[in-house]
Amino acid sequence: MQRCLTLAEKGAGSTAPNPMVGAVLVHDGRIIGEGFHQQYGGPHAEVNCINSVKQDDAHLVSQATMYVSLEPCAHFGKTPPCADLIVRKKIKKVVIGSLDPFSEVNGKGIDKLKSAGLEVIAGILENECKELNRRFFTFHTRHRPYIILKWAQTADEKTGTHGSERLMISNEYTNRLVHRWRSEEAAIMVGTNTALADNPELTTRLWEGASPVRIVVDMDLRLPASLKLFDKKTKTIVFNSVKHEEGESIFYYQVTRDVSLVHQVVHALYQLKIQSLMVEGGTRLLQSFIDEEMWDEARVITSKQLIAHNGLPAPVLSNKKITEEKDIHSDHIVYYRRVE
Repeated sequence: MQRCLTLAEKGAGSTAPNPMVGAVLVHDGRIIGEGFHQQYGGPHAEVNCINSVKQDDAHLVSQATMYVSLEPCAHFGKTPPCADLIVRKKIKKVVIGSLDPFSEVNGKGIDKLKSAGLEVIAGILENECKELNRRFFTFHTRHRPYIILKWAQTADEKTGTHGSERLMISNEYTNRLVHRWRSEEAAIMVGTNTALADNPELTTRLWEGASPVRIVVDMDLRLPASLKLFDKKTKTIVFNSVKHEEGESIFYYQVTRDVSLVHQVVHALYQLKIQSLMVEGGTRLLQSFIDEEMWDEARVITSKQLIAHNGLPAPVLSNKKITEEKDIHSDHIVYYRRVE
């Protein structure tokens, strides 16, 4: 099962809105096939696993045990049901990491395998399997995207200056890591002031992988069309109070001022089937997610050398626990999880 998880992780950033899944086929203590879900719309892990079996070992498939990190699907989606394939290949035993929370599956895959007479064992490294697909599980069990807050701050906990000049806080190595983080999420969000002051592109230009959907809050539609956010290189959603207009590259999503903006955004992203969101700033937007307890992870980059003195104060996290810390040259990165 640990090998399944290692394989599954290779699909990071490419499988959403599907989960990352790995599968291993074992006969008499020897791995005869393995695979993972590589790309949304492509073959699932179980298919790739079975297809990887060498011709000399093909006769062993029906005598083998399949290990898979997530319950095999039982419905027709982009591909046929994997549970049917396992039954058709006459595999006698299936070991599953965790059940699939998606309503079209959620126990139905296991039921289908058991009904066909297969031995099924579930719940192996279950917590680890859920952790790997925490975005997928959050989306289907909490009906909202998995939310990651990210910001960079100076050694004296400032995110910028009071002037118009942009303060470059994180170093070039950390910047590449941030672009990797972007490639792993479905959407990325900034507020009006950050869009105006920094003119961010919010792409993965420093890392391989698809750029996330860009989201900006612009309640009065005062952001100029010349900003990089509107270059149409990737889709941009503009939350505003003026109009609702679904364009191919720019989607104006209308919200109201008398209801929590955070909850309106989160609800809208769920309806749009966006499973994960990285909020990159500014401080006011980040703090609104914190104050409404609408976040799952936070990643805070602190420059150990830069001091801003009279700058903009960084957001203040509450109900948090540290899960990891690391140094990248002059930067110190702390990873947090929200404690419920």
